[in-house]
Amino acid sequence: MRDTKVMAYRRENGRVGIRNHVVILPLDDLSNAACEAVANNIKGCKAIPHAYGRLQFGEDLRLFFRTMIGTGANPNVAAVVVIGIEPEWTNIIVDGIAETGKPVTGFSIERTGDIGTIAKASWKAMEYVQWASELSREACDLSDIWVSVKCGESDTTSGLASNPTVGNAIDKLVDMGAVCSFGETSEITGAEEVCRNRAATTEAGDAFMETFNEYNTFINDNKTDDLSGSQPTKGNIRGGLTTIEEKAYGNLQKIGRTSKYIGVLKPAEAPDGPGLWFMDTSSAAGEAVTLWAAAGFVAHFFPTGQGNIIGNPIEPVIKLSANPLTVETMSEHIDYDCSAILKGEMTLDQSGGNLLDMLVRTCNGRITAQEVLGHEEFILTKLYRSA
Repeated sequence: MRDTKVMAYRRENGRVGIRNHVVILPLDDLSNAACEAVANNIKGCKAIPHAYGRLQFGEDLRLFFRTMIGTGANPNVAAVVVIGIEPEWTNIIVDGIAETGKPVTGFSIERTGDIGTIAKASWKAMEYVQWASELSREACDLSDIWVSVKCGESDTTSGLASNPTVGNAIDKLVDMGAVCSFGETSEITGAEEVCRNRAATTEAGDAFMETFNEYNTFINDNKTDDLSGSQPTKGNIRGGLTTIEEKAYGNLQKIGRTSKYIGVLKPAEAPDGPGLWFMDTSSAAGEAVTLWAAAGFVAHFFPTGQGNIIGNPIEPVIKLSANPLTVETMSEHIDYDCSAILKGEMTLDQSGGNLLDMLVRTCNGRITAQEVLGHEEFILTKLYRSA
């Protein structure tokens, strides 16, 4: 690892982003078509359709607003156009994003219709795209880059090399004073006490166990005796992981050897200070990365064994693998091949440094494999049925 400076975008609220998106954000599934029409009209902006409707309530509604507002507020976003079927909820999203100081405007389809709304929103999107095109990158500290981590399609090479590579990089970032986060509540099953002991304080460890036990109670309440068929996945088993416990111990390699998490976040909740944080997330890759992007994370480390192809429209996903077969057969999806560790040709510390070099390059403008291939999965987490 050589450079600790990156060229990035300093936003109005002081946060640092590594992309400069103008986002067309639908409040609800009814508004997807209008958002996609605006993105078709105005080149250089990005629509983010989703399958979420309305009639949420309680914590599910609060999570929905956190996710939508957080997506628009992410430092990788320069400006936002919000389109919704009606004005009240649309304005809640607009007002939440506006707290960052970035340009944002909302439009509602009721009493205007698609055609009129699309025309008005297209004019605003054009204004934002041209404005954003003149923003300049500036020198920022690597410690300003918020990094989240998750693995997918893990196998034996994950726990041996690619996950520890991420952990080594996270140790280095935390030592710099960066903000980092891990999660995947279900995939810590069997290693929950180990995770508890990695907390910086008793309070943080107790908060993790409370979150984990809530998840475990949910499994039991739904009369699920175990996670067979889901954890480990068929891909995990094919790759040599036969139990959730094996997967869990390999999973925790991603938080390194020295870093201790300082707090526990709800899904899509932003941390309030530097250090390593645990976030309560699904183990489904699309949902988890969406939650971290909504919490303000701007780059993601994603080690994969058998080959997971997930991406995100807002937060670039940097994929690495130590499985020589995956690197050969799915090379277009892999940003960093760390299989040399298993051949004895590279140390773990060297590999962690190489991954940080890749992070620096991504911050400076290198397009990740996920971005090149157009993988922009945006999957909202739904807690329970709508009203």
